[in-house]
Amino acid sequence: MANRFATRQVAFMAETLAFSLIVGVFVGFSAGYLGSIMVLEKMALVGDALSHVALPGLALGLLFNFNPFLGAFAVLFASAVIIWYLGRVTKLSFETLVGTVFTLALAIGILLVPQPDLLEALFGDITQVGFIDAVVAVVVSIIVVSLSRLIYKNIVLGLISEELAISKGINIARTNLLYLLLVSLTVSIGIKITGTLLVGFLVVTPAAAARTISSNLSRYLALSAVFGAVSSVAGILLSSYLGFLPGPLVVLSGVAVFIAVVMVRWLKGLPI
Repeated sequence: MANRFATRQVAFMAETLAFSLIVGVFVGFSAGYLGSIMVLEKMALVGDALSHVALPGLALGLLFNFNPFLGAFAVLFASAVIIWYLGRVTKLSFETLVGTVFTLALAIGILLVPQPDLLEALFGDITQVGFIDAVVAVVVSIIVVSLSRLIYKNIVLGLISEELAISKGINIARTNLLYLLLVSLTVSIGIKITGTLLVGFLVVTPAAAARTISSNLSRYLALSAVFGAVSSVAGILLSSYLGFLPGPLVVLSGVAVFIAVVMVRWLKGLPI
């Protein structure tokens, strides 16, 4: 009986790890891809700050017994729309608007989240990843990357010249709103791996590493996505082996990738 129970436990752990790795690959890939836009737009702090806004949504889900990640997305979605609208009305930068709300959201979320669930909410927990989570992550990631590809050239053109983009019939405001919503989707599914406190890392550091060694836009996009996936998978595997929460290990893995990239440039005698 004991052997049978142990066998089932091992099988369950292996299944959970497999689902976690699937989530990690797809979320890391889509987050890295989206992050490449964020780094180009010099909005790295926006991605990090926006992730904290999800915490009150998680708290509401835990308090009222519905899926907390639906709550996280709902709050992120609403926040993205509000930030986009205020940006149009006030002409303030995204950094300013996000900065005014993210610390408040973080404080409210920490107060509302039940203490036993706080660590999981802040730093993720791969032991809770199941089949549904994996399916949702795959579907959402595919949608995010597909839509990002459609608006990528519009965003880049808008960065070069808003007037030129408008003259070509590109609706800059609508494009920015869609981009914020895609970031919200990615952050909400990434919370399972890294938690709200660290999920912003996935849309910043992989892209920063990719930009360091990319000679053209296509290479930059591809490496941003690959580095995001590698960081997630490495962190999840380390978490499974060491028994630590995955979020900090995903971050450390991504930082290791970044350092490795910088070292390669340095060894080649290239400017850093």
